[in-house]
Amino acid sequence: MILDIFKGKRILITGHTGFKGSWLAIWLSQLGAEVHGYSLPPNTEPNHYTATRIHELLKSEFLADLRDREQLTNYIHKVQPDCIFHLAAQPLVRRSYAEPVETFDTNVMGSIYVMDAVRTLGKPCTVIMITTDKCYLNVNQVWGYRECDPLGGHDPYSASKAAAEIVIASYRDSFFPQERISEHGVHLASVRAGNVIGGGDWAEDRIIPDAVRAVTSGKSLEVRSPQAVRPWQHVLEPLSGYMLLAAKMLAGDADLAGAWNFGPLPTGAATVREITEEFYRIWGKGNVVYDPSLANLHEAAFLRLSSEKAMTHLGWKPVWNLSETLSKTAEWYRKYYSGEDARELSLADISEYTTEMEY
Repeated sequence: MILDIFKGKRILITGHTGFKGSWLAIWLSQLGAEVHGYSLPPNTEPNHYTATRIHELLKSEFLADLRDREQLTNYIHKVQPDCIFHLAAQPLVRRSYAEPVETFDTNVMGSIYVMDAVRTLGKPCTVIMITTDKCYLNVNQVWGYRECDPLGGHDPYSASKAAAEIVIASYRDSFFPQERISEHGVHLASVRAGNVIGGGDWAEDRIIPDAVRAVTSGKSLEVRSPQAVRPWQHVLEPLSGYMLLAAKMLAGDADLAGAWNFGPLPTGAATVREITEEFYRIWGKGNVVYDPSLANLHEAAFLRLSSEKAMTHLGWKPVWNLSETLSKTAEWYRKYYSGEDARELSLADISEYTTEMEY
C-alpha cells in the first residue's frame, strides 16, 4: 500500500484533539508513523481524543493556541516534521457569527503561522492544509463545486476558509513554487471535504452529535433546516484522501501541490431530514421535531462537491455509501454507550475501511 510510506515518518497534526484530527492520529499511528500533535485541549466532554486515549499513541504533544505564533513555530521546528496535516481551526458556522474575529484570526492567521514556520524550517516537508467545502462561493447550483470554481463565503466561517485558501495559494506561489522544488523541498496542498460524520463526534451544532445527545437523554432532536442538502461522508473518507495525497507528495510528486476536493459520490448528498430519520431508524429509536424558526442565521441551503479531480489524478474514490456511513456511525455510538472501548471501536472501523480501499 502507498500509505506504508508513513512508517517511521515524523508527522505533525495540528488539531489532533478534535474529531477528524484524533481519527487521523489513530490511523497514522497504526501505519507506524511517529505522530506529534499541537492543539487546544478538547472542548467537549465526552470527546474522541480522550475516549480513545490518543495521548498514549503520540510521540509528543503540545496543548496551546494556534494563534500563539512563537510557541507554534518553536514546536514545529523542534519536531522537524516530514509531513504536517493542519486541521486546527474554528470549525463551526454558527459560532462564527458569535465570534467572527476569533474565527478569522484562527482560520486565516493560524494557517499563515503554520506555513511561515515551514518556510523557516529548513528541510523538505509535505504540508496538507485542511479547509472546507464551504470555501466556495455558494450560488446554490445543483452540480458539485470544482477546484476551479470561485471562492467566497457569506458567513464568517466560510469566508475565513476562502481567505485561507487564497493565502495558501499565495504561499505556494511565492515561497514553494513547483519549479523550485529542488531548492525548498516543500509540497503544499489544500484539501476540501464534505460534512463528515462518524463515531466520537460530540461537537456543538452538528446534526449527528445533536441527534446522539437527544436520543441518549430521552429528548426530541430539534432541527432548524430539514431541507438543507449537504455532501455527507464518513470521517475516514476525506482522511484517506488527505493521506493518499500526502503519500504521493512524500514520494516526490510535486505536480500534486494544489487544491483538492474529497467528497462523497453524488448519492452521498442528502437532506438533513433524510439523514436524521435514517440515523434514528438504524438506532432503533429517536424523535425529530422540525422547527424552521430556529434557523435565525444564514446558512447555505444547497451544497454538493465534485471529486472528479481526485478520482482521476490520484485514483482516490469513496469506499462507503451513505447507508453504510450512517450504519457505521450509529453502531459506533450504540456500542460506546453500552460500555465498549472507544479506541477498539475506531480501530475496527479503520481496519474494515482499509481492507476495502483500492490503493
